[in-house]
Amino acid sequence: MRRFLAGFGYALRGIGRALREERNLRFHLCTGGYVVFFGLRFYAFGPAEWALLALCIAGVIALELVNSAIERAVAQPDVSHWLFAGDAKDMAAGGVLAFALGAAAAGLCLFWQPDVLRAAAGHYLAHPPAAALLALSGAGTGWFVFGFGKKSGG
Repeated sequence: MRRFLAGFGYALRGIGRALREERNLRFHLCTGGYVVFFGLRFYAFGPAEWALLALCIAGVIALELVNSAIERAVAQPDVSHWLFAGDAKDMAAGGVLAFALGAAAAGLCLFWQPDVLRAAAGHYLAHPPAAALLALSGAGTGWFVFGFGKKSGG
């Protein structure tokens, strides 16, 4: 049982490290956060829609973690494996892109409701403090995605 529970600790440590070091993971996490926020604030999604959103967000984040793991595993191959290492990294990145595009398509299907979008825009136009908070959260998100974490040379 101890080893089983330790596995959760290893997984959390890996996620924490990826959050510190992987910009794309931070981007996808923030995007998922905005999706949940706007879904809760402006949409009347039922359980099926929330399940789809949860699967899309978790799927993109999971694939981003797998992509990062593959990139690290093949980061310094010997000369005879350079080509394969590059292919593995490109294919893993392609997997993230394919799933992210599918998630974006699902998001468009769920969120493209012109009446709701107009109401959301109207809400922020009618409530400047709420619009300012949204803009401030965008600035914070920009810092978290691009300015936070481990800086690499080069």
